[in-house]
Amino acid sequence: MRWRVMVLLKRSAYDLYVARHQDPNITSLLSNTQVIGNLQDRHRVHEHTLQVCRQVLDHRQSYIQYETRIRDQLEHPIHSMDLVITIGGDGTLLQASHYLDNSIPVLGVNSDPTLTSEVEEKLDEFDATRSSGHLCAATAGNFEQVLDEILEGTREPVKLQRISTFVDGIKVSSPALNDVLVAHPNPAAVSRCTFSILREETGKQRTPVIHSRSSGLRICTATGSTAAMKSAGGDVMPLSSTDLQYMVREPNTPHPKYKDFLRGWIRADEALYLNWRCRQGMVYFDGSHLCHPIKFGSKIEISSLKAPALQIFVAPQE
Repeated sequence: MRWRVMVLLKRSAYDLYVARHQDPNITSLLSNTQVIGNLQDRHRVHEHTLQVCRQVLDHRQSYIQYETRIRDQLEHPIHSMDLVITIGGDGTLLQASHYLDNSIPVLGVNSDPTLTSEVEEKLDEFDATRSSGHLCAATAGNFEQVLDEILEGTREPVKLQRISTFVDGIKVSSPALNDVLVAHPNPAAVSRCTFSILREETGKQRTPVIHSRSSGLRICTATGSTAAMKSAGGDVMPLSSTDLQYMVREPNTPHPKYKDFLRGWIRADEALYLNWRCRQGMVYFDGSHLCHPIKFGSKIEISSLKAPALQIFVAPQE
């Protein structure tokens, strides 16, 4: 068998904003030689990872046929591939996931891992955090080993739950791997909505209809429970969980009746039904880059039932 592989790349921040576009907004940043030096070093590390991965793939051309794409060039679902390799960070893998169903596994390579010693050393000068790579199973140092294990069948992908979203009965966007945020597009504005959780089989409500005024409603998967949801005080979920977790962000004087329902769970056999009550609104999928507008009266259904799982190679759990 000759594997068909798509390699999806990101551009480094230095390459994208400094070298390529000469962004005028970073003029003041360029005067800080330490910051620009850090960006240049991150660019070199990223380019080194790309070179290592290409060399590893080139040495296996007798049984790998690969093509390379820049992540921002993706416009259509990915088909006719046996494996997708993303080289960047979690953002690159998340972007790839929006174009994948449950038939093609993905391997993330963290091209610029955060160095704890560097972060501590530069703490009083600037933020030297690089990429967390939570979703990435490989780096330049172990890419060859991880790839060979995949090709030999000794490393199997796991299936991660995703989120399906319907607006007014129409399925929108690709399934979200981390989270969905329903909010006003202006972060200073109040998000008004009503929502409840229903059992799909019977249509019976498990929660009362909750009238919410807040900064938005976030719903996450187990994968996303270690990101924004954790930062907001949510629970970290087992990676294998098929449930979803929701949280009303910064609730504005909620009625005492709702105090036990401002955060909670959407089980695998349930869905959250939401009615939007603002003139403007937005549904955000895995961050700010992918979104769908909503308006007063829009009806939104969010669940895990109709979302295909994502096949992904993950690092061994400690």
